[in-house]
Amino acid sequence: MPERDATIQRLLTANAQWAQDVTRLEPNFFEQSAKGQSPHTLWIGCADSRVPDSVITAARPGEIFVHRNIANQLHLDDHNVLSVLRYAVDYLGVEHVVIVGHTECGGAAACLGAAQSPDLNLDEPITTISSLPVDSALNRWLEPLTRIAAGLQLSSIPHAEALPIVVEENVKAQVENLANTITIGDAWKKGTRKGQEVWIHGWVYDLNTGLLRDLNISRGPPGAAAPESTALVSESGLFDKEHCAPPQHMTL
Repeated sequence: MPERDATIQRLLTANAQWAQDVTRLEPNFFEQSAKGQSPHTLWIGCADSRVPDSVITAARPGEIFVHRNIANQLHLDDHNVLSVLRYAVDYLGVEHVVIVGHTECGGAAACLGAAQSPDLNLDEPITTISSLPVDSALNRWLEPLTRIAAGLQLSSIPHAEALPIVVEENVKAQVENLANTITIGDAWKKGTRKGQEVWIHGWVYDLNTGLLRDLNISRGPPGAAAPESTALVSESGLFDKEHCAPPQHMTL
């Protein structure tokens, strides 16, 4: 079997084993899960394969509604993320929306590199990825973050020291964009269809430690008391980790 086929087969085999283990430990789980979802949190994060939301928070299926993209962006003209946000707040009743960046982000690193280039011209469309046309989907997607990085004036700082700054400022900028969406504005001014308060947060995941860091920039409805904690992960975790550990060939 070619390696490419073996890789896919390992994923399918691991899934079958996982489903079997879950059914053994919680026989009615899938039957109940199929009846509907009531996630408490919308996670808007990076598509990086090292930052799987449910894994790093030990969350059970059904707890976190997820939208991921390159460099955890929330563009105010992106119908994809805006539709996810509207659906999560109005129809699923999520109480928290979290923008999650991470250390060593490839998208942020590319934007920083372009921002530090002496050839950067902010008066023209920006080519963040030089090997791609300026109007390519990836360059158009990354341009707002490259402009954010350029505005931080980090040209004199070594790339390795500047990247964490870009990662953090990116999260802050996306939280600000989130606060300016019609969906969040409606939730804060008019209330939500399901009556829940909605809070927005900014976190950074550290690849070197496996820990999420709260940037303490949470915002909510005017006059509302802040939640006691923004530690939104599941207290119980995903089933019984001792018995539901991934097969050896899938272990991280």
